[in-house]
Amino acid sequence: MELKTKLYLVDEEGNKFMGIGVLWLLDQVAVHNSLRKAASALGISYSKAFSMVQNLERGLGVAVLNRRKGGASRDGATLTAFAMAFLDLYRNFEKQAKRDLNVPFDRFRQDLALLLEAQDAPGGEL
Repeated sequence: MELKTKLYLVDEEGNKFMGIGVLWLLDQVAVHNSLRKAASALGISYSKAFSMVQNLERGLGVAVLNRRKGGASRDGATLTAFAMAFLDLYRNFEKQAKRDLNVPFDRFRQDLALLLEAQDAPGGEL
């Protein structure tokens, strides 16, 4: 048995604006210097990717992409300095949060093992 977790940041109304999908998207923007190419690399539509970025920027109140509009030579997007620092901060938070869940999960597994042993014992019906 193992524990799988998903962490999200939500706004005051409970709407998700940051999670693993947004992290992957911004990582791909950093690789491709383009939101459109990042979306393509992840197999999502450009409009979905654009919406994800808008939700993140709305949730944080800060721009995460430097956008260049115009012809092919100016097409693209790069991460802002804030976005790069935010991604590092988020990754560290996610790693620590998941690591810190191991203590209560180990305790749960031990307690569950005892409960299952009691269930298997003669007359062990709870």
